[in-house]
Amino acid sequence: LYLIYFLQQHYIQHESLEQAFIEKLPSDAVDITAALNGFKQYCFSYEHLKRTRKHISSPAQKSSCKRLNMFLRWMVRKDNAGVDFGLWLHIKPAQLICPLDVHVARVARRFELISRKQTDWLAAQELTTHLRRMSPADPVRYDFALFGLGVIEKY
Repeated sequence: LYLIYFLQQHYIQHESLEQAFIEKLPSDAVDITAALNGFKQYCFSYEHLKRTRKHISSPAQKSSCKRLNMFLRWMVRKDNAGVDFGLWLHIKPAQLICPLDVHVARVARRFELISRKQTDWLAAQELTTHLRRMSPADPVRYDFALFGLGVIEKY
């Protein structure tokens, strides 16, 4: 119920949820770490039950933030296949972090794209750093391929 209340309050003042993410994002930010931390802080700026906070992850908690990174990918990237909507214009695809879960992490370790044993925020940043070398403007473009390999192959 709190998250519905938060969204109601947000949309009374703003036309898009994008504002909630870019509020704390410096214009020269390399990635969206500050945006995700700021979003969680803003999201819980109204009175709420402490247990509600567990439903929104953040890099400050060392979470890989898979769901939020996936959501941002859909809203920021624009593709011709209709998977990514590209509706938001203030966050650049180059700033996105690759959504990291056990499947993607397995493949990334196999291809030596990450060395960390933990599947956490630092691992997601490490993977994205490697992907930026191949596509500086859109490192997350490889997400679906990595995920697909991880689901199909049992490494």
